Amino acid sequence: MKGDERMGSPSGLEDGNLGEGGEGTSGVGLSSLIFLGTGCSNTVPNARCLIQPSDPPCAVCTQSLYVPPEKNPNYRCNTSLLIDYCQDDGVHRYIIIDVGKTFREQVLRWFTHHKIPQVDSIILTHEHADAIFGLDDVRIVQSFIPFSPPNDIDPTPIYATKFTMDSIAIKFPYLMNKMWKEGQEVTPIAQLDWKVIESDPDKTFMASGLEFVPLPVLHGEDYVSLGFLFGQQSRVAYISDVSRFPDSTENLISKSGGQLDLLIIDTNSLHKSLDAVKRICPKQALLIGMTHDYDHHKLNVLLAEWSMREGIPVQLAYDGLQLFIDL
Repeated sequence: MKGDERMGSPSGLEDGNLGEGGEGTSGVGLSSLIFLGTGCSNTVPNARCLIQPSDPPCAVCTQSLYVPPEKNPNYRCNTSLLIDYCQDDGVHRYIIIDVGKTFREQVLRWFTHHKIPQVDSIILTHEHADAIFGLDDVRIVQSFIPFSPPNDIDPTPIYATKFTMDSIAIKFPYLMNKMWKEGQEVTPIAQLDWKVIESDPDKTFMASGLEFVPLPVLHGEDYVSLGFLFGQQSRVAYISDVSRFPDSTENLISKSGGQLDLLIIDTNSLHKSLDAVKRICPKQALLIGMTHDYDHHKLNVLLAEWSMREGIPVQLAYDGLQLFIDL
């Protein structure tokens, strides 16, 4: 879906190519990034604005009553990124970062639109509801064979810190237990292969053939969430939940450490996010994690002015956006 199909042009941001390489705007032979969700934990529209409307009503949330979600860049599911990684042999692997409360809706809307057949790997940033509460629905993107025992299905690798796994074990104990006893009733639950990662940039890991560097950031004052750095041809940093950068993380992704081609960053505080963009100085930045306080079109106009002034292109991403990129 092109950006200009959504209630007019969202300030010039359209599906297209990022970085060198590529074969025209079709993206044939390229990897791509698909933004499955760009909203906050409460998502947008905020249901409270619709069932207990203010006077005047919230303009951003009210749009959802008369503009279809696929044409409304202010309709935002929980933050999630799908990496369509095209390997050297042309085989595509699909890696998803976070499966939040709206995962099933994102699959129905954007997997079908972009013809994504399955998920090959899952990476989790942290253990909050907006990052993990869609885990039960992972089964819908696995290749289940009807009436076959669950242990006959190749489990999907899922990468998370031990702290996150321990929390998931309490919330979803049945997803952590992969052993079935003979004669036990077969139930169609997600089959997951749990792999522990560290909150340490020196402890990189591979997911479906693509290398990831963990980027610890502060999410609140004393809670560590992970962002991730990936890509060899184009360097991408994805940081979905951040209130403050440790110096070591910021130094790693700043221009002095090798300029990022793309910074994808949380917008819980627009002022803080733009300050971080200025310090890190990527070639381009996209903002995610927006609440209903941010109107897509109006804010992108202001961001275009900021971009001209600072020399760093910055815009709001939106659900369904696909960027072709050489990883």
